[in-house]
Amino acid sequence: MTDAIISLNSGSSSIKFGLYRLDEEGNPHHAGGGKIEGIGTAPRVSVRADDASIVWDRQWPDAAMTHEALLHELFDWAAGHLGDHRITAIGHRVVHGGADFARPLIVTPALLARLETLSPLAPLHQPHNLVAIKVLSDLAPDLVQIACFDTAFHHDRPELATRFALPRALHDQGIRRYGFHGLSYEYIAMRLAEIDPALAAGRVITAHLGNGASLCAMAGGVSRDTTMGFTALDGLMMGTRSGSIDPGVVLHLIQHIGMTPAHVERLLYRESGLFGVSGISSDMRTLAASAAPEAEEAMALFAWRAARELSALLPSIGGLDGIVFTAGIGENDPAMRARICDRLDWLGVRLDAEANRQNAPVISTGDSRIRVRVIPTDEERMIALHCIATLKTQRGEIA
Repeated sequence: MTDAIISLNSGSSSIKFGLYRLDEEGNPHHAGGGKIEGIGTAPRVSVRADDASIVWDRQWPDAAMTHEALLHELFDWAAGHLGDHRITAIGHRVVHGGADFARPLIVTPALLARLETLSPLAPLHQPHNLVAIKVLSDLAPDLVQIACFDTAFHHDRPELATRFALPRALHDQGIRRYGFHGLSYEYIAMRLAEIDPALAAGRVITAHLGNGASLCAMAGGVSRDTTMGFTALDGLMMGTRSGSIDPGVVLHLIQHIGMTPAHVERLLYRESGLFGVSGISSDMRTLAASAAPEAEEAMALFAWRAARELSALLPSIGGLDGIVFTAGIGENDPAMRARICDRLDWLGVRLDAEANRQNAPVISTGDSRIRVRVIPTDEERMIALHCIATLKTQRGEIA
């Protein structure tokens, strides 16, 4: 019997997962992956193998199906689907690792307790990440679980890039810029080194654009700066999140409009961004299909903010050689990529319209001063690779 690994990314309304069979050398081979969506309404799962065939497709009509119940269903199905492969570890995306956790770690009760204290810093994500760990601890108590932190890739940035202009005592208490989407950026850095090593060795800004959105400035594949900070609320405009906002607005909402902190939190995390500006939807596809001027304004603002924030990252890496678009919008929305790149014309960015329309790997023209690429991200595979390395280290092998 050979080994297998499950990668989990448990969110508030969905659970993304990937299944990997390991060969005799310990290399992961994708055995299926998908997402359980609609948690809280009518959950549905759809899993495709690498040949695009559907290997699991089911809908539960009961809105009362909890994360716990769905994780039980997923674990039972995965064990059967993997057949003679033994599940030896489950890797989890854990959004916040704080200042202390810079590498994947095997979950212990003590670690879990520490991670619980970070939940207020990532209220949309961290509690759900940890629920999955707890459920699987009850379901399979002897199974190794490994926490892979979204903040870890940014951990070793220059000290200046981690500071707010606040009293030093607050920084020392952990009020600092952490950065997120690290598993995605780490995968992109690894993949770029494989397909375009010359560009990977240079100065690259990766745009992870989805319902959550951020930018990462990398030099030689190492994070040097990023748009998200203390929480995953900072930086770019997102699906329902405001991104960076004058802190005076928050004070005004509380002191003069009478909002409670809970109301402000809901406003900034769940009622702003594309959804708030358009009043229609947080989904870029829905906005693109709308004739409403509010939809157009929301999309224009998203592009302006992305180009503005990208430009602000340039001093951190001393220039720019390439841009990589990734995640749902970045990989699949030619019109939004064009909107953003049009605002970067002053940098010498030139798009090939047809290549962009086709979501080609390289979408810049031959005479563009900046190479522009589209690379699909794969956080689940990155988690699996971290699990393999962590298990090897545990066994005293060379990872």
